[in-house]
Amino acid sequence: MSTPVSRTARAVRLGPKSVCVLALVSAIGVAAFGWPLLADGASGVTAHAQDAPWLFAALLPLLVGVVAASIAESGLGAKAVAMLGVLAAVGAALRPLGAGTAGLEPMFFLMVLAGRVLGPGFGFVLGSVTMFASALLTGGVGPWMPFQMLTMGWVSMGAGLLPSPGLLRGRAELALLALYGALASFGYGLVMNLYGWTIVPGLASGISFQPGDPLHENLVRYLAYCLATSLGWDLGRAVMTVALTLAIGSTVLKALRRATRRAAFETPVTFTGPDGEAQVTTAEPRP
Repeated sequence: MSTPVSRTARAVRLGPKSVCVLALVSAIGVAAFGWPLLADGASGVTAHAQDAPWLFAALLPLLVGVVAASIAESGLGAKAVAMLGVLAAVGAALRPLGAGTAGLEPMFFLMVLAGRVLGPGFGFVLGSVTMFASALLTGGVGPWMPFQMLTMGWVSMGAGLLPSPGLLRGRAELALLALYGALASFGYGLVMNLYGWTIVPGLASGISFQPGDPLHENLVRYLAYCLATSLGWDLGRAVMTVALTLAIGSTVLKALRRATRRAAFETPVTFTGPDGEAQVTTAEPRP
């Protein structure tokens, strides 16, 4: 048996089924985050804290659906799942290192780099699973967790949607990833604030959410809320992500790509039968 291995690591392919499931998950997430802004004053937006268990119940099967769709379309097997588990475990272990310290979260740079190498579909699942594992590890399980899972999934997925690695390598790629990491760090805080802003009472009138008010007025209050409450945390997260990406990003990218090449997720395997005739199958033969 011979297994040809490409010199370039390929991201896990995202087929039509995976795209459909991923779009459905993202649509649910957008609706879950944004519906209070469009609701009238009598809708009871404080239910935002109570709808999280339902969102969580809907999210997990859909995440499994993304993985199942990727496996069905790409022939992925135990090696891909093992890589997902290892990266999620490392990311979950990194998060407590900076938790509670000016927003410093070293897991962000790993999610960005892994999404870059593994592609948007696998990146989304990795970000979500990593946030889930870190919540269990740190005791941060609460109604906010499904929203964190969605947002981190989007962060890692976005890295996989950046221009092809064949177009950018070396310093140019690191600069792009550092820029994206900084924007994603601020974007994570901006999106997650939507969850807390609509349910936290007792804010100053100038920045508090007013159910039923025009959308543009609430958006102005929301931006003021973000500047007043989370800008410092988002800035710390962005600085750490950029620093780690520029300092050790090249090494991490090489390690991830080497592991992906050796795993050979989609590389065909050639078997030579007793008659000398070659037979080609997938990288991991199915039973």
